[in-house]
Amino acid sequence: MSFPSTARTGALVIALVGAITLGAGAARPAIAWGDTLDDLQAKVGETNEALDTANDKVTQLEQQIDDNQQRVAEIEAQLPDARAAAAQSIRAQYKMQQSSQGLVDLILSSDSFYDFLSTIQFLDSVTSYNTDQIQSLVDLTDELSDTQADLNSQLAQAETERQNAQDALDSAVAARTALQQQMADEQAAQQAEAEAALQQAAQSEGQTFQTESGNTTTVEVPQSSSSSSSSDSSSNSGSSNSGNSADDVSWQSDKDSFVTQWGGRLDAYLAGSPLAGYGSTFAAAAWEYGIDPRLSAAISNVESSKGLYCAYSHNAWGWGSVSWDSWETAIYAHAAGLASGYGGYLTYAMAQKYCPPNASAWYSSVAANMAAI
Repeated sequence: MSFPSTARTGALVIALVGAITLGAGAARPAIAWGDTLDDLQAKVGETNEALDTANDKVTQLEQQIDDNQQRVAEIEAQLPDARAAAAQSIRAQYKMQQSSQGLVDLILSSDSFYDFLSTIQFLDSVTSYNTDQIQSLVDLTDELSDTQADLNSQLAQAETERQNAQDALDSAVAARTALQQQMADEQAAQQAEAEAALQQAAQSEGQTFQTESGNTTTVEVPQSSSSSSSSDSSSNSGSSNSGNSADDVSWQSDKDSFVTQWGGRLDAYLAGSPLAGYGSTFAAAAWEYGIDPRLSAAISNVESSKGLYCAYSHNAWGWGSVSWDSWETAIYAHAAGLASGYGGYLTYAMAQKYCPPNASAWYSSVAANMAAI
């Protein structure tokens, strides 16, 4: 079996030429394809990573805006009292300036030099207090003006960041859709070989074969194939898809909706196995790397009974002699490998590469498991 030496966790840049529009009748995005599918998947990965960073930045800016708005509200609440105190202090200052005695008068009117000093200190204290009240109003007004200006600036920046993130998301989804369409086209081109593989597997249904992991498993056939007549090719039209083609997976929803939809189905499929509870992990990894969300889980059943019989730690897929320290790490690594080395969707060509000695039986068995998810 051939597989990448290192699992990619990052992704790549997809060059989209012209405006990108999704939906029926929309023009497909022009893509600067890499020399290999591996290059393209790397670009998809980098785009996803950039989107996550942009979304994190938008969240931070929104929090800063909320904090600034809260401070503006606090300042506005303090202004009435500050204005009243400042106005009173201004009036007091004016009265003191109009009615204050001169230095000679203060000396003559004082009973002692101590009384004179006390009077001077009192007047200075009153003046200082009034000055502070006036300055407090000035400071609050300046802070309000500065904070509002900063708020407006951050709001504009947040809106720009949000639009950039949305544009990047639209580009990534459009590129992903184009990639899936290419894979679907390639799968359609292999229809004849896939049909032959399913028919061959149907003849040995229930027998055993050796998987790539070295385990022995029973040949399974998708229901549509096992129930169809091998002499009537028209009745088998599309059976090579067996419920696992690109057309069965929609990439039009956002990541959370995609993970929710497929995570639940995968959890039901994986229940009672060592991989139980990892449905959302399989779905999230599928979204990140653009692969069929059922593929990795289905292979795990064919190769190791969903992780029950692993030759290497957390290796449920007969994935060379690789070991991982957790199921989550392993699931993401396998999804990355399927995307970069096998196209991310089940095809007969993939089966020939993944399990060359028993490609027909392996292909049919994986298809049957995918149809069960």
